[in-house]
Amino acid sequence: MGHVKPALVVSFSVVGDAVATAICEELNAEIWLKSSDDNRSGKALVQSAFCAGRDVVGVCAAGIIIRMIAPVLGNKQDEPAVVAISPEGKQIVPLVGGHHGANNLARDLAKLLEGNAAITTASDNALGLSLDEVPNGYALANPVQAKSAMAQLLAGEKIKLHGDALWISRSGLVTENGTVDVIISEQAQVVANALHIVAKTLVVGVGCERYCPSEHVIELVKDTLAQQRLSPLAIAAIASIDLKSDEGALHAVAKHFDVPLRTFSAEQLAQEADRVPNPSKVVFAEVGTPSVAEAAAIKAGSLLAEKHKTAKATCAIGIADKPIETEKFGMPIGALYLVGLGPGTNQLRTPVADLALRSTTDWVGYGLYLDLAADARTNQTEHRFDLGEEEKRVRHALELAGEGKEVSLICSGDANIFAMGALIYELLAATGDRAISEEAKRVQIETCPGISAFQAAAAKSGALIGHDFCCISLSDLLTPREDILKRLDAAASGDFVTAFYNPRSMRRTDLIEIAKEKFLTVRPANTPVVIASNLGRPAEKVKVVELADFNPEEIDMLTIVMFGSSQSKSFKRGSGETVAYTPRGYAKKAAQSSKEPE
Repeated sequence: MGHVKPALVVSFSVVGDAVATAICEELNAEIWLKSSDDNRSGKALVQSAFCAGRDVVGVCAAGIIIRMIAPVLGNKQDEPAVVAISPEGKQIVPLVGGHHGANNLARDLAKLLEGNAAITTASDNALGLSLDEVPNGYALANPVQAKSAMAQLLAGEKIKLHGDALWISRSGLVTENGTVDVIISEQAQVVANALHIVAKTLVVGVGCERYCPSEHVIELVKDTLAQQRLSPLAIAAIASIDLKSDEGALHAVAKHFDVPLRTFSAEQLAQEADRVPNPSKVVFAEVGTPSVAEAAAIKAGSLLAEKHKTAKATCAIGIADKPIETEKFGMPIGALYLVGLGPGTNQLRTPVADLALRSTTDWVGYGLYLDLAADARTNQTEHRFDLGEEEKRVRHALELAGEGKEVSLICSGDANIFAMGALIYELLAATGDRAISEEAKRVQIETCPGISAFQAAAAKSGALIGHDFCCISLSDLLTPREDILKRLDAAASGDFVTAFYNPRSMRRTDLIEIAKEKFLTVRPANTPVVIASNLGRPAEKVKVVELADFNPEEIDMLTIVMFGSSQSKSFKRGSGETVAYTPRGYAKKAAQSSKEPE
């Protein structure tokens, strides 16, 4: 996710607490002990840390950690290190991410604990090295050749190394007379019968005009790489000025090459003015630095390819003397995730919302909503706001993302249904006194849909929204009362199934009563009404009554009410449960089909 995140160390027994504490101090990690007063779920913490790309060290049986991470296992190329350690600290077993740090972490912890690193990857055991799964910062240009190279090494042959790679040279398998050719290079060409490993040492600096077509910039980068005979696999990052952090073409280029986009301020880029071979007075006048593409590329270390330009964009390539740690390079692009929790329980939380909660660095929201998401929390920074501070919390979330952070703005239900979604975009477009900072305006926005209350209520009571429906909020704090009354008339006359949000408060008690009166004038007295309160929570109650018997005084702000249409029906099942549904017309269709001639 673009940030250096601390490892998580967990212990599931008192016996293992001392070992876990020692590891935590060594790694400067976050620690969770089952014996502590921490009421968070260890399983949720492990899953959250894993999803966020944080290394996980479990002082427990390997099976415990395996069962915990199994539901969230994904692409092995992107997974963090997961290590299991016996409670007394004598056996250290890398479980996941062996070639992405777990094996080395196990070895380091074995030294610390004076234990045994139980490395299970065959090549590591036999050779202390694997060429078919290279570490972070490298990529295989011809992976098929890696199998052959490993077979030769296992047969006793040695490596002849062309280029620099400390992880290979320190293996003890490299000699001048080696017969297994391994080339470390940023170049695109592949030498026959040699294993070509590409070091990710390149930064592609890009500048472009606003709204430049994505295909144009992608082709420019491809052409620049081809001219220099460079492998796209060697790209560590795309870099530009922070003013362009919301440019669609730059994000498209980064996505195309599967690398992060990083930015620098005009002041940071201007620091490279003496090293830029092609400064521009026009660029300086527009953005405050004499160069964008070249200056951004030089941030890698030195300039490899001067800017290649078209009428719409410029591209330059910089190179570092070793693989670039992109987490520490430039400024990450801030992102704001609009997270809908659903009705409350994590069982009704959508996977995309759950992943955002676990992966982001900061949570912003009304305190109750943050508490409802507690099962997904690890080391996120919480920013709690009181009820009624909607604009304050949205503004804060945007500004945090503008600082390059990844933020979850947490809402109940769905973030776009009577929640913060619209306010986000209102502030993005705001000017004058309500304007947010330019940095905040450029952040990425992603909505993570949630299950809204009307969906959950319908699901709990049958299928009332099987046909046309609408939702109306009866809160007159932001909507004029006259508008609410007009909408009630329209919904009633339009024969919509109607869900009422915010149906009643201590101050406002009559609008739901008025709604009942209006609907009774155009709906049968036995029209089903669904009353659902505390959905997804321990005090959940859902029942179906008839419109004539509906008592508005029984409801509160934690309740959603749904009136059926004139076609809606209810009946009692054998279990004693009364359910409601709205037919869509399939009975009529079936009747017509039965009359058709054979």
